[in-house]
Amino acid sequence: MNIIFIAPPAAGKGTLSDKLVTKYGYRHLSTGDLLRAEIKKENDLGKKIEEIISRGELVSDDIITELLKNELTNISNEKFILDGYPRNIAQAETLKGIFNELNIENYVTIYLDLEEELAMKRALGRVICGGCGASYNTYFENFMPKNEGICDKCGSELKHRSDDTEETFKVRFSTYVEKTSPVLDYYKNLGKLEVIDANVESDEVFKIVEQILEDGNVDN
Repeated sequence: MNIIFIAPPAAGKGTLSDKLVTKYGYRHLSTGDLLRAEIKKENDLGKKIEEIISRGELVSDDIITELLKNELTNISNEKFILDGYPRNIAQAETLKGIFNELNIENYVTIYLDLEEELAMKRALGRVICGGCGASYNTYFENFMPKNEGICDKCGSELKHRSDDTEETFKVRFSTYVEKTSPVLDYYKNLGKLEVIDANVESDEVFKIVEQILEDGNVDN
């Protein structure tokens, strides 16, 4: 079963996606990764995308749709996780058209429901290693580095993301929830929505996802 992940900031969909890729061989399709990959090709479209991003503007739905459709066509019958799309009703309708064209019917939309306070702790406590990219969290004992400010793996300095502030996080979270609500209703009406309580440990969330995939109890 293919998966569309929808989740507010810091809900842990990246961690879940990594586990599904490792254990079940899913292809993780992130719109951000698709854009970066196109830029690396240094073709006309890639240069156009780079110019748009460098101006601080959002890449149009048309471009993202083209990249996504090409990728879904190329991976043929491989199981995939869709991450970062759709973000609004227009994109959901476009995606439905792509799925119809490519005969993709077996999928589920999983929403990771996370309380704002916990999400903020996950985001604001996050520190990243500048050397190897390892991630830690200063709010949760199991995810703290052994030595404050130092990476356990390579000994490099740990840093907070510049955009991880309480003010910016609250704006990001409320905006996301507001814009996502209609999309959730859209998939609920299609019989394609599963909502998971993401306020528990990531291992527990992963078990629930596995059960959903095993049951295959979402309407086709």
